Amino acid sequence: MLAALLTIVLVLAGAVSGGAQEPDAPSIMPPRLAYLDGPVAFWRPGADRWAPAEPNTALAPGDQIRTRHAGTAELQIGSRAFVRAWGDTALAVIDQASDSLQLRIGDGHVVADLRTLEPGGILHVETPGGFFTLDRPGYYRVDVTARATSLTTRRDGRAITTRIEGGRSQSDLAAGLDAWDRWNQTRTDDLIQSASARYVGDGVYGVRDLDEHGDWRVLPTYGAVWLPRGAPAGWAPYTTGRWTWDPRFAWTWVDTAAWGWAPFHHGRWVNLDGVWAWAPGPLVARPIYAPALVAFFAAPGARATVTAPLVSWVALGWGEPVMPWWGRAGFAARPTWFGWAGPHVVNNAVVSRTAVVQASDIRVYRNVNVDRAVVAVPPDRFGRGRVEDARVTAVDTRRLEPARGPLRVVAPEPGRIEPPARLERRGS
Repeated sequence: MLAALLTIVLVLAGAVSGGAQEPDAPSIMPPRLAYLDGPVAFWRPGADRWAPAEPNTALAPGDQIRTRHAGTAELQIGSRAFVRAWGDTALAVIDQASDSLQLRIGDGHVVADLRTLEPGGILHVETPGGFFTLDRPGYYRVDVTARATSLTTRRDGRAITTRIEGGRSQSDLAAGLDAWDRWNQTRTDDLIQSASARYVGDGVYGVRDLDEHGDWRVLPTYGAVWLPRGAPAGWAPYTTGRWTWDPRFAWTWVDTAAWGWAPFHHGRWVNLDGVWAWAPGPLVARPIYAPALVAFFAAPGARATVTAPLVSWVALGWGEPVMPWWGRAGFAARPTWFGWAGPHVVNNAVVSRTAVVQASDIRVYRNVNVDRAVVAVPPDRFGRGRVEDARVTAVDTRRLEPARGPLRVVAPEPGRIEPPARLERRGS
């Protein structure tokens, strides 16, 4: 049972803000919107309206989440660290660096259940009553009302508090656990017990979902591979979801499957006699996130059931490099194996790990030859809703030219810098 420690109450008196310079994109593991229950709305800067939140969304600074009534939203911010909002709560991502995350709670109820933190990792929580800096594992609950902000710490939790100017604080022994505290404790206990962790390693999000939705096999060629359970006939990776624009990572894949995080941001996909399997590869000390691990092809380059010109893509195969379409100058458009500890494969041949590979050297991707593995959509449909059944059925592999650098698809026009008013009526 959690040991109750302390409740700190901050009485409102004013406002305060803060921020930090954005680091290089490849060093960031963005928070995952991992679980939703009930009405939860989502808004990203530039959007004209609130929209229903979607699981597996990678959150970026500026994103806002609103739970309504009995709605619940869960963010995974570490392999054993979770933030949950419940019942008429406004939660926003303010900033993120490689070793810190800053959230803002406008009102409502939020729990940070931090079973572990990365060395040097810090969670900053901004509220109308002040700032809390959480730099050690523990259980933290923040309740924000119109009059006061309370922080309850349990399980050896400790917070550095900064009051807003003119505010005053009060410390009391915490009350006993309520139903929501008990639910949070039980849920985290379940999430951190994962059989898949032995194959994926620490630092990858969404590992517990793999236990429930697939099975592992160990093969001589690929090592441990994971096969999704119940995939429909003809399914291929990166065909059930949508592309969304991320201010840091550019075009980012959001899959609709409950397990659709780890296999689409880490590892590679292999086809085993017509059955798709996800291969995480050898364990790495620090996994690195990618917005997707696909090869894009320049339009038209393929015959399909959709009107050319096309934007097409396919899942990267075993050992193949990614050609980043995101990131700083000097990183984008250069073949890289970041986050991959397996062999380096170029044009179906293993190359030395020290070999210098140029974008122009890459001509072949193994999964292009798998039936219905290549997806193609017109540019005006790319990033505008879920991908429908638009897969290429007749591919002339000699005409598929890998795209290099930023995708030639127009990003969304900048729109609102603040979410629409009357939030509760617009979100659902």
